[in-house]
Amino acid sequence: MSRPLSDQERRKQISVRGLAGAENVSELKKGFNRHLHFTLVKDRNVAATRDYYFALAHTVRDHLVGRWLRTQQYYYEKDPKRIYYLSLEFYMGRTLQNTMVNLGLQSACDEATYQLGLDMEELQEVEEDAGLGNGGLGRLAACFLDSMASLGLAAYGYGIRYEFGIFNQKIAGGWQVEEADDWLRYGNPWEKARPEYMIPVHFYGRVEHAPDGAKWADTQVVLALPYDTPVPGYRNNTVNTMRLWSARAPNEFNLKDFNVGGYIQAVLDRNLAENISRVLYPNDNFFEGKELRLKQEYFVVAATLNDIIRRFKSSKFGSRDPVRTSFDAFPDKVAIQLNDTHPSLAIPELMRILVDEEKLSWDKAWDVTVRTCAYTNHTVLPEALERWPVHLLETLLPRHLEIIYEINQRFLDRVYATFPGEHDRLRRMSLVEEGAVKRINMAHLCIVGSHAVNGVARIHSDILKKTVFKDFYELEPQKFQNKTNGITPRRWLVLCNPGLAEVIAERIGEEYVADLDQLRQLLNFVDDDGFIRDVAKVKQENKLKFAAFLEKEHKVKINPSSLFDVQVKRIHEYKRQLLNCLHVVTLYNRIKKEPNKPFVPRTVMIGGKAAPGYHMAKMIIKLITSIGDVVNHDPVVGDRLKVLFLENYRVSLAEKVIPAADLSEQISTAGTEASGTGNMKFMLNGALTIGTMDGANVEMAEEAGEENLFIFGMRVEDVEALDRKGYCARDYYEQLPELKQVIDQLNSGFFSPRQPDLFRDIVNMLMNHDRFKVFADYEAYVQCQEKVSALYKDTREWTRKVIRNIAASGKFSSDRTIAQYAREIWGAEPTRQRIPAPDEPRE
Repeated sequence: MSRPLSDQERRKQISVRGLAGAENVSELKKGFNRHLHFTLVKDRNVAATRDYYFALAHTVRDHLVGRWLRTQQYYYEKDPKRIYYLSLEFYMGRTLQNTMVNLGLQSACDEATYQLGLDMEELQEVEEDAGLGNGGLGRLAACFLDSMASLGLAAYGYGIRYEFGIFNQKIAGGWQVEEADDWLRYGNPWEKARPEYMIPVHFYGRVEHAPDGAKWADTQVVLALPYDTPVPGYRNNTVNTMRLWSARAPNEFNLKDFNVGGYIQAVLDRNLAENISRVLYPNDNFFEGKELRLKQEYFVVAATLNDIIRRFKSSKFGSRDPVRTSFDAFPDKVAIQLNDTHPSLAIPELMRILVDEEKLSWDKAWDVTVRTCAYTNHTVLPEALERWPVHLLETLLPRHLEIIYEINQRFLDRVYATFPGEHDRLRRMSLVEEGAVKRINMAHLCIVGSHAVNGVARIHSDILKKTVFKDFYELEPQKFQNKTNGITPRRWLVLCNPGLAEVIAERIGEEYVADLDQLRQLLNFVDDDGFIRDVAKVKQENKLKFAAFLEKEHKVKINPSSLFDVQVKRIHEYKRQLLNCLHVVTLYNRIKKEPNKPFVPRTVMIGGKAAPGYHMAKMIIKLITSIGDVVNHDPVVGDRLKVLFLENYRVSLAEKVIPAADLSEQISTAGTEASGTGNMKFMLNGALTIGTMDGANVEMAEEAGEENLFIFGMRVEDVEALDRKGYCARDYYEQLPELKQVIDQLNSGFFSPRQPDLFRDIVNMLMNHDRFKVFADYEAYVQCQEKVSALYKDTREWTRKVIRNIAASGKFSSDRTIAQYAREIWGAEPTRQRIPAPDEPRE
């Protein structure tokens, strides 16, 4: 059970965590007991920890509902421009604590549960992560929803309610094993089904052309059932909605195709329709052109656009306004943001609705569509760009393929008029890629059908303009923008690192939580011995807590005074976990060579999931665990070096490890990471970054000063120069004795004595096929890590750099990112509007 707080500690709990007023606490206890009895039908004699979690979740949800209803009423009355964020992924994590933070209820809930004889941390651990995303793209969408609500924007997140989210990762014998993530097994107290808004979604069929237009006929129907989840803003009483669609078979599904004897099979076959929302594809930065995935992408788009148009028409001013019924006002009242190309079918679907159903002219419909839609690109890796085979679209969405062809023809006519005679340019810019298999380039569709195209860090946006989408930039430079990503400081500081949040609030007040730029004031304390001591103490407490968690959950003992060197992200060659491995083995070899030399103790932690079909990523996990088996059991090494693989990395584990980290590894090859947001979370939580000049690292170095990060290795121009010259891994292997030793150890089976050739594939890739040039940055990386160890010995200087990083992290709030989207893309002004609470009088 939690230790009771002393009076002094209670007084110290200023309003970052909310006030624990006696009235609040009493009300929460009553609500808790009511839900335990009437919602869960349990009493304290038979209730289990999970029941207590659900009772608390329902109690906290009660405080959301009035605000949620009042927010939607407010939007109906005021009719602001509505923002629709379309994403196939929303990596929300857990909801209970985040809701308490945003409503200012955390201290009251802590006190209430303590008085009830319960342990708040134990209850929070019961909640399943909502893992409806793979990594950065889905987690960004979650941060954006938080910021849109906190800024008072009338915003909606739209996606799929996957029955099974990102798989649970188990490590067995050093290998990744996937298990299904049955996150809904015990129910989800945060969602509300809305069957009254169920929408039919059509697939297959054929197109009939008549004088009055085209008609999509003989389709198969799947129903989209919406589930709404409240998204509270930070202490402004705004509660927005995330609406996730679940697939349901209509009652008549297949029954008409069977005689009486086939009834049972017909009912069983309903599953085929409902498979659409069954499982999240576990691919990050990789395109898998499966029919089910295309169905998912169209399913979310079709249901969402139907919902958007219904809301547009049924607004307070809708039916009476001729401008609305003509759709002239649509782009002034609706903004649709496409989170990568996954929802790209929104463009032809909106055209189909406007032209075929609403009977607008093509030109009018196209103007409305382009002014409404905007596209965010998240990657430059060619294997990640979606290119759907024409034959698949032709079967599944025949009318949409016709519309895409028409869009393409009109677009190419325009390109040819602008660049006459440049036939190769037409080929490069076409939405239709000819070849053995004819494909539709979905990124090209998004660019052509949107009024704004943005990358997610300045360096990434520049690469899009200079290389990936150069032709499109030359045609329409005004479309291209940059919107550097951000993270929500509510989850990624106040929730996960309350100690640091309090230490900061004691110096500069608590308003920084809603205005992260205020962290700049911390520069006034960079030489303040008291503040330096407080920041270092919080970090040490976080490290002790994480060490205790590892010992309890994973039976692993680590040295909490060692340098915590952390790399957590999806396992992918471009993120270069292999470079980290080479450094670990180099350190191991140095300790073995000079066992009496003083070394700075280091605990290297690597975590992340590999896509189930990605052989090299799975081999990398096996390599990390195999290196750990050797290093961790070598008595000569002792606790000077430990290597851990953090199993099943997810949002709730990130909330534990990030506050404890000393060193953040952001070591992708320059020009490959679009932005990164993990790098921002570590910076805000007082870890120093070792990284390349890639993604948002560039802007982090700019904000904090390059001297306050550990920057190493090739820049983008160096990588390009090496490509022109030709990268030869063997040159580095032969010139760098320590590198040669490491590779020879991998090749000889030193780390896999029972299977000497286990890591030959990795060695062969590094020596002969390495797109990401690991060896070219090895020497600079190892030298940079020596600087890390040297500085870590000087706690005061290390902490001063930490303070400078925290002070410079204000730019990386998702509030800033969303305010820029709102003003520069959506044409909506963030109001930070505080809607009256349900118990307050209305205006």
